[in-house]
Amino acid sequence: MGLRFFSLTKEIAIDLGTANTVIIHNDKIVIDEPSIVALDRRTDKLIAVGKEAQLMYGKEPEGIRTVRPLRKGVIADFNAAELMIRGLIKKASSKNNWFSPSLRMVVGIPSGSTEVEIRAVRDSSEHANGREVYMIYEPMAAALGIGLDVEAPEGNMIVDIGGGTTEIAVISLGGIVSNKSIQIAGDDLTEDIMNHMRRAHNVKVGERTAELIKMNVGSALTELENPPEDYVVHGPNQMTALPMEIPVSYQEISHCIEKSISKIEGAVLGALEQTPPELYADIVRNGIWLAGGGALIRGLDKRLTDKIGIQFHVAEDPLLAVAKGTGVALKNFQNFSFLIK
Repeated sequence: MGLRFFSLTKEIAIDLGTANTVIIHNDKIVIDEPSIVALDRRTDKLIAVGKEAQLMYGKEPEGIRTVRPLRKGVIADFNAAELMIRGLIKKASSKNNWFSPSLRMVVGIPSGSTEVEIRAVRDSSEHANGREVYMIYEPMAAALGIGLDVEAPEGNMIVDIGGGTTEIAVISLGGIVSNKSIQIAGDDLTEDIMNHMRRAHNVKVGERTAELIKMNVGSALTELENPPEDYVVHGPNQMTALPMEIPVSYQEISHCIEKSISKIEGAVLGALEQTPPELYADIVRNGIWLAGGGALIRGLDKRLTDKIGIQFHVAEDPLLAVAKGTGVALKNFQNFSFLIK
């Protein structure tokens, strides 16, 4: 009878996002939930994490507070971040019946992270049972997730539009040659929509409703080939508090997010200006890849292609590109020199 040895180290890949956190184990996505926790106001104990916490968002009674631990791609609340990572790992392990005494983790972080921010992610991960913690810059992870050969001697450009930051990076020979990180991303578009609804329709909508408007009728162009139907919003009139019902069209939303989209456009142009000419030629040939939730905004790829004159491609599953790439890095953590230990 042969002895069976169990490895006590579990390997997980984490895409720690401002809006969503994804955990991959054994090439499978085991967690894909909103980056939010609900805490007891008095004791700061964890009450709920992920989807359950999001259901409470904006509706919490006195004793509970909901926190989004990451703002603009960095940890804003250290304690809440640790509780969130721990809570989501626990959720993953109870779903998949694995016991996690110690974990090897690869965590995706924004490419513009400072030493202090990297340290915060490392500490949070180690406190959540991470025995070996590696980190990977998100645009590099996105490139791996899309399936690009990041170690080839040719230039590829990735534009990763997340919840808190938009990261633009040129990758060649397993490294980031030039990168630009701007703090205009999905959350800003949601805010634009909230402000617009207040100004134009005198109706107050919360973050979650604005998010739904963005998903249903968000557009980067005023003319779309197959336009979505108007999205009907219910909310209180700001003056009278009486209920209102407002149909919102994609043209209206494209006008209200125009400014933020232009800033992302400007950042892409700025990054191209800084790209060495040899790599620039590669990028023109290969096109530019869009990843992150922002890549799902209707017409964004067409608008950027027309404006910049280089073909933009939307990654196959843009929301999960970084997570998938983090998973690839986890499998090859010995071979990839660009992982930060």
